Amino acid sequence: MRGLHSDTGYLLYRLGLRSGQLFNAALQESGVRLRHYAVLRYLATVEGAPQRELSTRLGYDPSAIVGLVDDLAALGFVERRPAPGDRRSRIVVLTDDGRAFLRDTDLMSRRVTDELLQPLSEDQRRTLHALLLRTSDPDPDWPDPA
Repeated sequence: MRGLHSDTGYLLYRLGLRSGQLFNAALQESGVRLRHYAVLRYLATVEGAPQRELSTRLGYDPSAIVGLVDDLAALGFVERRPAPGDRRSRIVVLTDDGRAFLRDTDLMSRRVTDELLQPLSEDQRRTLHALLLRTSDPDPDWPDPA
């Protein structure tokens, strides 16, 4: 019988847990958690998005998106605005305060990633990133993070 650590899926799960723990610990004082941070990072790549798009792109349950957006709006990091071309529909838009928060957390994000991937060389980190992008099957319409 195979050992637990021979299962790649389990190792990915453990890596995800560790990543979430490190990010949440680093974000703790801000009142933001990793799930909020992901919403902000996505919104930084688009000119606003309907909540259902956030749900689809981030893989979060639609009911969870409502709460996350409510939390971020209370912090002043996002706003709900009328959608261009459809005044009945609303989009979620990153505010200037949300952009400033992301700029302020860039260094923290890099530190967390560095701690998480400390055992890997730069080449190994680039390879891991490329493999994760390839296997996570990102949507071809996903905004380019660069």
